[in-house]
Order: sequence, then C-alpha cells, then structure tokens
Amino acid sequence: MSAGVLVRRTVRGATALRGGRVGRLTPYQLLGALFWLVMTLAFWRVPLCCDAGQHAAVVERLKADLLHPAHTMADLPGEGSPYYGPYAVAQGLLARLTGLSGWAVVKLAGPVHLLVLLTGIGRFVRALTPRPWAPVLALLFMTLLWGTARILWSGYLGLMSMTTNLGYPSAVAIGLTFWAWAWTCVRAREDAPSVRFVGPSGLGGWWGYAGIGALYGLILLTHPVTAASALIGAVAIVASRQRGWRRPVVARWALTGGACAAVAVSWPYYDVLSLVGDTGMDAMHRRLYEGMLANSWLALLGLPALWVRARRSVRDPLVLMFLLQCLLVAYGWVSGHYTYARALWAVLVPLQFALAVELAAPRPWRRARRVLGGAAVAGVCVGFVTVHAGAVVPRSVDPVGFTQPTRWPSYDWAARHIGPGEVVITDGYLASHSIAGYGPNLAAPIWPDPALDERERERRAADVRAYLDPGATRAERATVVRRYHVRWLLLTRWHPVPEEAVVVAWSRRTGEVLARVGGDVPVPTR
Repeated sequence: MSAGVLVRRTVRGATALRGGRVGRLTPYQLLGALFWLVMTLAFWRVPLCCDAGQHAAVVERLKADLLHPAHTMADLPGEGSPYYGPYAVAQGLLARLTGLSGWAVVKLAGPVHLLVLLTGIGRFVRALTPRPWAPVLALLFMTLLWGTARILWSGYLGLMSMTTNLGYPSAVAIGLTFWAWAWTCVRAREDAPSVRFVGPSGLGGWWGYAGIGALYGLILLTHPVTAASALIGAVAIVASRQRGWRRPVVARWALTGGACAAVAVSWPYYDVLSLVGDTGMDAMHRRLYEGMLANSWLALLGLPALWVRARRSVRDPLVLMFLLQCLLVAYGWVSGHYTYARALWAVLVPLQFALAVELAAPRPWRRARRVLGGAAVAGVCVGFVTVHAGAVVPRSVDPVGFTQPTRWPSYDWAARHIGPGEVVITDGYLASHSIAGYGPNLAAPIWPDPALDERERERRAADVRAYLDPGATRAERATVVRRYHVRWLLLTRWHPVPEEAVVVAWSRRTGEVLARVGGDVPVPTR
C-alpha cells in the first residue's frame, strides 16, 4: 500500500470538515446565516460599552506605533502587555492602513467574530454527529440556556451578552477554539486503533498536527484565559479516542504541543510565560463565582443527555470535556485564581451540545426524550423572556417591556478637544472605561496590566483619589498635575470643578464637564 493512504471505517461527521454536499443548504447554514444577520444588526444598534474602550485603546496605541505601542491607558511604555497579541496587532495594522478609529475597528470586528464563531460551532458539532439539526440546536442552547440573571462579561456568549462583547478578542478566540476542537476531533479519530495510519496523510499529514498546534498557540496569544479551556478541551478530545498510546500517536500529538509552545513563546510583544501565576485580575472575578449558579442553571437541563452519553462510554469527548472544565473552574475557586471563572462557557458547552445532539435524533422519540425535549423548550423560553429578549426585540416594537441592552453615552464631545496621548483625570465610571479608547491617557489605569507594576498603579490611583478629594488644596492638586502631566479633567455633575480649571465643554446627556488644567496651552482640535 502506498504512503499517505488511510485505511479506516466511515468517519461520522467528517464530510462537514471536507465540504460535504455542494449546492444544497443545510438547516444550519440557512438558520445560521439568519442568526448572523439578526445579531449583527442587534450588535450594531447598541453603542459600544463596558470593556470596548479598553480594546479600542489597544487599537489606537498600535495605530500610533505598531512596533512599540504605549501602555493601553497610561502615558507609559506598553512592553509586556498581553493585550498586544497577534490579533490586536492585525487590528492595529488595519487601522493604520484605513485610518479607522479604534472604536470603528472594534465595532466592525463584531460581525467577523460572529462569523468565526458560527462556522466553528457548525464544524465542531458536525465532527461529533452527522445529525443535520444538531448544530442548529447547539447554537440555540448555547445562546439561551444560561441562567436567569443578566450578565455582560467577556467570554459569556449568551444572546444578551453578544450585544456588547462580540467585538472583544474573547469572542474570536472562542470561535477559533471551536474550529481547533473540530480539527482535533478528526485527527484524534484518525489516530484511533480502528484506523491504520500509513505515513503522512489525512488532513495535511504531519503538517496538519503542527497547524492545529499553531492554532492553539494563536488562541493562547489572543486570549490566554480562553486558551486554558481550549487546551483542556483538546486533551479531553484526544484522550476520548485513545485506547492505548502508540509511539507514532504520541509523536504526532507531541508535535502539536510543540507547535503551540513555539508560537506562544516566540511572540515578541509580551512573554506569555509571565502570565503564569499572575493574580492581578483575580479579585474582580470573584463575583463571577458568587453568581455562578444564577448565571448558568438553565444549562443543567443538559445533564440527562450528558449522563446518557456517559453510560454509553465514560470516555465520550463531551463527558471528559465537562469533567475537566469543571476541575479547572473548581481549581480557580480553591486556589483563589478567580479569573478561571471565565471558563464557565466551556463547562456549559458540553451540557448544551450534548442536549442538542440528543434532541436532534430522528423520530419517533421515546417518552424520556420527549420529556427532555419539553424541558428544553421550557428552558429556552424562560431564558429568552427573563434575560435575552431585549437583545433582539427593539424597544420601539416591544409589547412587554423586556430589559434592553446597556446603552452607554459617547464621549466624542470630550475627545474632540483632547489631543492623542494627553492625560486625563476623571471621577466617572463610564468615562474611565471609555475615554482611553479615543487616544487620551488616564493618570491611573483602571485595569491591572503586567506592563505596569501593580504597586505603581495603586499609587497612581491613590494620587487621583487625593486630587478628587473635596478637601484637597490647590497646591496638592497642582502636585498631582505636575507629577502625571495632567492636562484635562472629565468630571461628573456631582463633582465641583476646581477653581484653577477652565471649562471647555459639557455633555447635555450626562451633565459631565471637560475642563483644562496644567497651563495656558491652546486647546487642541481634531
């Protein structure tokens, strides 16, 4: 037999990865395209908010200096910041070539991320089962079977969350994870004992294994927290297919791991190994653990389906994935590394997808499956009505009064007066999350970042609090202004404007005031 030939049984779902039938739309292709259109319109109708200012700031810094970007929010070097991954650099390059602002790039990224996510879901589910309606149900359950508490957080891709975080790197990282899992499924199936591997062949031979590893490395550099779940999922998939580790199999997956590591450690903008043990972001994630049940209990409807798969085989990929992802989340709680609460999406996916595969079975159904289907319908309705309906039902046509997505104000009115890189002090929560996205800097960055020593960030935050203290003297305020080269104040209507500041503009919507400090320098215009 010639080299490069595979002798194997029929591979379930493999046609989805190799083109399948041409000229006929599948249910998922049709309904997925409709979902993409509806959610793109839903994402575009809502103003960017929350962490979007941080990601817009990343693009702005790379647009200003692609090779040596400044800190994302401060007048400091940005060397070592994990925000400067390869995907962010690609966005910065796009902004430089087109002249688009950081906000515009984040907004335009939403539909692209959604396309990667939808195609990735389709590929992964079709690698698990040939049932044509399984990907449709997987998408339905993944976006609606969360909890009955509204949560807008990066990596939590419920329908409501998508209206705010589709433009974030976490969204594209999760989409790429589904693609990586799909290709890992095919490779792991080819490595199974029932398949005789003769020389490099299949989907690219040895290069295919290296390519999968490179993809996991790209995910790691793009969003390290998502990468933890991606790699654990890969381990679960590979382990589920092996019944004894033959030397060639070990060598091929070692190549995958080596390619992943090589891509990750060779990235010049930051050292991914420096993130191991970093606790800077842990404290803010504790509340995700505290609200975890309220944020996810509807997904427990998938437990019966997962149990059925476990009874067939405890080495089922979704069963192993669920157990290992649960261990990751549990480790985060026990160790105090609360950032791992962000892996909740990967805990829920096996439940949601197992339920989708089970309910995509052809009829007639037995009584147990009919009961499970009824419970799933009820869960979808509860999730949609209590949390997600406002994401796709505009207020103008809403007969019920569903909770609408968050709508933050724009700070264009202030940004047009502030020069790129000039330093701002603000007492507003919304302003502190948004203004850096236009190009200015904050005296005290609001997020921890390995590029800035945490003690220095806390010292800056203390100085800003001292400046904003109503009892601060003019001399004390002047000291802070000189220390951080502050040029602007962006103050809420509740905070008095210092006597030495000159009001330049104000917002009719929020009542916030922009005032100039730090010398009689002409106001820059853009």
